[in-house]
Amino acid sequence: MFENYRVFETEYAGRPLKVEVGKVAGLANGSCLISYGETTVLACATASEKPRDGIDFLPLSVDFEERLYAAGKIPGAFLRREGRPSEKAILTARVIDRPIRPLFPKDLRNDVVLSMTVMSVDPDCSPEITAMIGASIALSISDIPWNGPISGAFIGMVDGVPVVNPTAAQRAVSTLELTVASSAKKVVMIEAGAKEVSDANMFTAIMLGHEENCRLLHFIDNIIAEVGKPKFDYPSCELDHDMFDKVFDFCEHDVMFALDTPDKNVRDERMVPIKDAIVEKFSEEYPTIADQMEELVYKIQKKIVRRWLLEDGKRVDGRRLDEIRPLAAEAGVLPRVHGSGLFTRGQTQVMSICTLGSIDEAQELDGIDEQTSKRYMHHYNMPGYSTGEAKAARSPGRREIGHGALAERSLIPVLPSIDEFPYAIRVVSEVVSSNGSTSQGSVCGSTLALMDAGVPIKAPVAGISCGLITEGDRWMTMIDIQGLEDFYGDMDFKVAGTHKGITSIQMDLKIDGLTPEIIKEALAVTHKGRDYIIDEILLKAIPEPRADVSPYAPKMLTMHINVDKIREVIGTGGKVVQKIVADTGAKIDIEEDGTIYISAVNRDAAYEAQKIIEGIVFEPEVGAIYTGRVTRIIPIGAFVEFAPGKEGMVHIKDLENKRTEKVEDVCQVGDMMTVKFLGTDDRGRLNLSRKACLEE
Repeated sequence: MFENYRVFETEYAGRPLKVEVGKVAGLANGSCLISYGETTVLACATASEKPRDGIDFLPLSVDFEERLYAAGKIPGAFLRREGRPSEKAILTARVIDRPIRPLFPKDLRNDVVLSMTVMSVDPDCSPEITAMIGASIALSISDIPWNGPISGAFIGMVDGVPVVNPTAAQRAVSTLELTVASSAKKVVMIEAGAKEVSDANMFTAIMLGHEENCRLLHFIDNIIAEVGKPKFDYPSCELDHDMFDKVFDFCEHDVMFALDTPDKNVRDERMVPIKDAIVEKFSEEYPTIADQMEELVYKIQKKIVRRWLLEDGKRVDGRRLDEIRPLAAEAGVLPRVHGSGLFTRGQTQVMSICTLGSIDEAQELDGIDEQTSKRYMHHYNMPGYSTGEAKAARSPGRREIGHGALAERSLIPVLPSIDEFPYAIRVVSEVVSSNGSTSQGSVCGSTLALMDAGVPIKAPVAGISCGLITEGDRWMTMIDIQGLEDFYGDMDFKVAGTHKGITSIQMDLKIDGLTPEIIKEALAVTHKGRDYIIDEILLKAIPEPRADVSPYAPKMLTMHINVDKIREVIGTGGKVVQKIVADTGAKIDIEEDGTIYISAVNRDAAYEAQKIIEGIVFEPEVGAIYTGRVTRIIPIGAFVEFAPGKEGMVHIKDLENKRTEKVEDVCQVGDMMTVKFLGTDDRGRLNLSRKACLEE
């Protein structure tokens, strides 16, 4: 039945990798069912027959689709089916998109869709890497024009040693989460989260990933040779070269003048009459020139900016290649919020706000991996006004989710543990002005906000980007690229970290890859930049975290009780814990391991709740002496509360070392009394003795 069915097998990092072609999804342009260990992903590549009209970019969509059946789960949503992609699925799609997109022909305008459906998950074999390799194979054997293949590797670091595609147990103790994608000759994508890993160790790990990728690419090449299809022809959507040359000659000097300013608004204003002049001059000869204006102006500006950099070492705003834009930082800029920080770099400005909450406010996750919640949440917003655009507000897109996740990953390594700081933490980065590298501005602003909120971070984190311009074998890097340099350059190499080491990397690339020399240079440049920002800007704005949290933030206490006592604290139907909450106003979260988190805006309320719980779980020691208050009297004895919530009775015969006629002859309600704990009777009552203390 499946006459074109082929199976290709190899070993990858000590585990079996199998690729099945020709069995499923036969109507896609290219598809494969790829299994790594027991992780299985269906990868499909499809393309439209004709190019999309009226666009000047490749309409590529990359979807990473998690199916919860892959992990033996039923979705937790009301409809009990998968809904919107999870944040992790969106981030994975972006990681796969970045190395694949630059390898498409620049003049292709056909819609291309890559779909990776996770159908089975083996915790020891990453579905993300499996999907990346599957996407590369599906595209490579399809008839869609693409200059691949690529391969991907995940590198961890255990006890200082890099590990290829670590198992779940190894990932749990790893200080590095690095994804490297490569073509046969170059590194095409880097994404990393790290616990202050040094530049040298990071470079070693990147090169190890590249070496593993090169080995796997030989396997992929064999698949292409056996089942690959010829690539289809398509109408080129490239600009008319003669038209471009004529327009460039006409407006070259005017565009150079327009670009020669550090102010984005001035630059945009200067370009308006130039565009009008181009239409007036050439519309008769080229009737569609107005429709092509954006692409035309993009290429004219790109040619000038790149020529300035490569030939003159000149940047648009007049800076040296190793010079950072003017910087400013301020902590505590907003009243009432728990913590805030404003970070400015040139015309990029980010305000970050930190909010502290109780542990039960951590985000719950419903995905295919084993993570079920996260305590630190970082969200990023970039409204239209930040770029001067009249654009209505909308829900976060993939870019906003990606930038928030990058800042989140950058800061997690320096956060205190939940035992040290028992809070859920949310930071929101509001981009109020944007002219390049807002994600790294978010990292810097969020360091300020966390410190202002009294979060005892281990070290301040700063982020900065490195750009690249290449021409043949020539290349040069530049620090702190602004929007125009990102737009027209070949690379945006973002690195965040502390003085000690790197906490995150994200590399966006527009060329076919990076050499080891460029990677090493980018790491060195960004390390110097972040050291300067930390010492000269962040620590001068706020030298250390506040000694205490904001008066508007909840005050948190942590206590641990024996798990056997949890039932007593909760009570039948939750009556006991609900009464504690009602009486004190505190919020109480009880974990299965006996950890209890108590939060209240008023610290005294938190201590009162803690005192009540301590009394409930308190176990008196037989023979121990306690002092308590007489709470009530009955004919046969007095009841004494000798610990919070613990009350026992002193029998009339145990009040004094002589005969007592009436309890009232010895004590009254409200009197303090020292007693010895005699033990618990068969009905669970606590027996006390005042006489035993007198005899001693």
